[in-house]
Amino acid sequence: MAEVSGKKWVLMVTAQTPTNIAVIKYWGKRDEKLILPINDSISVTLDPSHLCTTTTVAVSPDFTHDRMWLNGKEIPLSGGRYQNCLRELRARASEVEDEEKSSSAAGFACLVFSLAKPKNVKEDQSKLSSIARQGSGSACRSLYGGFVKWIMGKEKNGSDSVAVQLADEKHWNDLVIIIAVVSLRQNETSSTSGMLETVETSMLIQHRAKEVVPKRIIQMEEAIKNRGFPSFARLSCADSNQFHAVCLDTSPPIFYMNDTSHRIISCVEKWNRFEGTPQVAYTFDAGPKAVLISHNRKTAALLLQRLLFHFPPNSDTDLNSYW
Repeated sequence: MAEVSGKKWVLMVTAQTPTNIAVIKYWGKRDEKLILPINDSISVTLDPSHLCTTTTVAVSPDFTHDRMWLNGKEIPLSGGRYQNCLRELRARASEVEDEEKSSSAAGFACLVFSLAKPKNVKEDQSKLSSIARQGSGSACRSLYGGFVKWIMGKEKNGSDSVAVQLADEKHWNDLVIIIAVVSLRQNETSSTSGMLETVETSMLIQHRAKEVVPKRIIQMEEAIKNRGFPSFARLSCADSNQFHAVCLDTSPPIFYMNDTSHRIISCVEKWNRFEGTPQVAYTFDAGPKAVLISHNRKTAALLLQRLLFHFPPNSDTDLNSYW
């Protein structure tokens, strides 16, 4: 370890970053290296006490190289995305004068946030989000709570492709989110390769990015502002369905959902139609798990009852719920 003012020191910071769920999806990049999207996206950040990433970073002048452990196992940092984040942070870092000046503050968002502190990176949250974006696109949205918009930006260098908070976590805190894990199998197509194939082969993706998403972004921002659940639910479901339609329009087609996913959609759609107004919204990312959003705890309890009835424990559906 190095000495400062006669003392040896290592600066350590631990940070937690929550998971975010996109309700208006990001799919497709205009720049693969900088991870610049072809459309804006909006997400809701989950309560970090339920789902989050925890990262501890140690910094010392005596360290000779970068090392990282994920879930207790050391992983290589040679990948371009890790190096992009580290390079950007070092370029913005102020000199660390002593261990007193570093204060304690999922995935790349947590890595960037926790690394920024001991290196005295003097950046606001939106600029840190542009660094996190270069590790994983959607990571930029996890630096905020509540509802977050990732602005696609127009600059070639990505300087204006940042995340901004639309509403904080107290704005609409009666929403309840249930995540139904329908399979533990790894996806055949990763989101990174899936996006690339979609942009190269899908005719629908450009229509979605240029014509559909811009209108939905405006409508979703209004629904969030007014806490209008019927509009929020319809937009979330429609955008999820179109995202998977775009995946099917890719050549070769990409199948992220499975039969259980489709059955969950059918159950929710039938319930919503029966009640005459949306009770639950569903959204599916690049995988079969269902994210189900209800407008209060009473409806969430009814939803769990329905899930347990249609997908009983120890059945062949392998369904687990977290809320």
